[in-house]
Amino acid sequence: MITTLQYNHQSYTIDLSKPLDISIPLRASKDNVNAWYIDQPRIEPVADGKWIGKVSEGASTNFNNITFNPHGHGTHTECVGHITADFYSINNALTQFFFLGQVITVAPEKQGNDHVINHHQIKEAITSKDCKALIIRTLPNAKNKINTQYSNTNWPYLSEEAAVYIRELGIEHILIDLPSVDKEKDDGKLLAHKAFWNYPEATRYQATITEMIYVAPEIKDGLYFLNLQIAAFENDASPSKPVLYKIL
Repeated sequence: MITTLQYNHQSYTIDLSKPLDISIPLRASKDNVNAWYIDQPRIEPVADGKWIGKVSEGASTNFNNITFNPHGHGTHTECVGHITADFYSINNALTQFFFLGQVITVAPEKQGNDHVINHHQIKEAITSKDCKALIIRTLPNAKNKINTQYSNTNWPYLSEEAAVYIRELGIEHILIDLPSVDKEKDDGKLLAHKAFWNYPEATRYQATITEMIYVAPEIKDGLYFLNLQIAAFENDASPSKPVLYKIL
């Protein structure tokens, strides 16, 4: 279905019948993507005495409990409540769901024992001044990102300077294909999170960070419309389903 959107006094045409899903599905499997030293997610039928909530076991319906952690088990969107003593909910922070976004691809640079996405890489890659969302695909971009076991791997991360630059551009939503915008073990500094949210100086409560996406190679760099949907969790983070639409 072809539709026209008005955004920042300009008209954009997209085809709603051709979504580009950049989320990673959650599976009850050791092959599910995983970070932060936790067990795999579980999806199990409810058991009540001899009754099991599974049609193949004689029940009339499938009736499962799901146990998972949004930060460690797949694509998720978080608000500043992720790093604050006070409670802030992603369900209240994210109240609009369509944004003009730009997909960029970067190869994190080696710095000592780390690989870092630096300020100059972001500056060179961003070409639009109108975007409210930035979708960062890192290289290498193998399909095994959908089931990587990230714990104790010292994954690449976003430098504090890069996060400041993104914030100063007016971008309100970062999406990245890593478990965190920050270094895995940074003694709790969370420099990129704090810089992007401008916490605690002038906190951007409406801004969000989405982690553990997967942007397939056939999705080219450039401008898209992003539909960023979350489950209605009253929590600092929620599993999410970001979907891109190519601009025609």
